Amino acid sequence: MPEFRYDFDPVDRITTGAVGQPGHRTFYLQARRGSEIISLVVEKEQVSALAEAVEQLLENLTERNPLLSTSEDLLTFHNMLLEEPLEEAFRVGQLGLGYDENRDLLVIIAQELGGGQEDEQMDVVRLTMSREQARALAREGAEVVTKGRQRCPQCTEPMDPTGHFCIKKNGYPTVTYDV
Repeated sequence: MPEFRYDFDPVDRITTGAVGQPGHRTFYLQARRGSEIISLVVEKEQVSALAEAVEQLLENLTERNPLLSTSEDLLTFHNMLLEEPLEEAFRVGQLGLGYDENRDLLVIIAQELGGGQEDEQMDVVRLTMSREQARALAREGAEVVTKGRQRCPQCTEPMDPTGHFCIKKNGYPTVTYDV
């Protein structure tokens, strides 16, 4: 079993969020256990992939054993905002998702992004959560990702408020206008 620098087993609270303006946001995965908070910097794509993977895992678990949960697995989580102070523990290089069948808990393992040194010891975090917490995390993650820049209808690339150079229009700018 790997050693965890941080072990939130189980979490009291888990969420994801972003800070900054669209196009320049920093994404976080944040957990609390008691008075201890950990904030991990993640990529937007990691938040999206984690949300999708959690939803898929919950769906698979419900299919395998429908008696373990309701169809929604969702308690009311009103406040999914990031907590202050927002102090980065590390930037995540790898995220893993699993399931502890004996305790009916989902498990996220987050490993620090390494600098490429072979002998470098990277931090590892374990976050375990209930199905309800996981479902709320997935929904919040999916929502946070969609609050970014608008996508170009031609090439689907993100657009800045001033537009962008659309490859589908041979590099001509696509400009958005506020009406």
